Amino acid sequence: MTPAIKLAKKNKIAHTVHEYSHDSDAVGSGESYGQEAADKMGVAPDQVFKTLVVMLETKELVVAIIPVSSMLSMKQIAKAAKAKKAVMANKQDVERSTGYVLGGVSPLGQKKRLRAFIDNTAQGFTTVFVSAGKRGLEIELTPTDLAQLLSAHFSELSA
Repeated sequence: MTPAIKLAKKNKIAHTVHEYSHDSDAVGSGESYGQEAADKMGVAPDQVFKTLVVMLETKELVVAIIPVSSMLSMKQIAKAAKAKKAVMANKQDVERSTGYVLGGVSPLGQKKRLRAFIDNTAQGFTTVFVSAGKRGLEIELTPTDLAQLLSAHFSELSA
């Protein structure tokens, strides 16, 4: 059981865990982890959210949770975080601060809790899917519960 699933259980949040067989060849050929999850689970890519970690000009790391079908706008995440600039965080910083490996970074149960922002399109779904902390493992929960667990804000984040 991953830290993400433990966090949902500990907080008595209704959730469903979905497991699928991760294909490292698919991702190697350019398909994203999130797109693979959507395809394997038969879910619309707009309802599956990826967890991206960015670094602000203050060196603070923050989490952006956006649909796998979208691109993150650095301008929008910086604005949401009340910063001037944002860039993608490097792999080592992401793995060290979250405790997860790339492709399996969950917004939930991170080693160091980072400020989080969820794309406002999540509010259009009854439930959303995010990584449960391992490649091939997704957790489905309501956008409201996700925001509550993370103390996150809904913002416009997609380019």
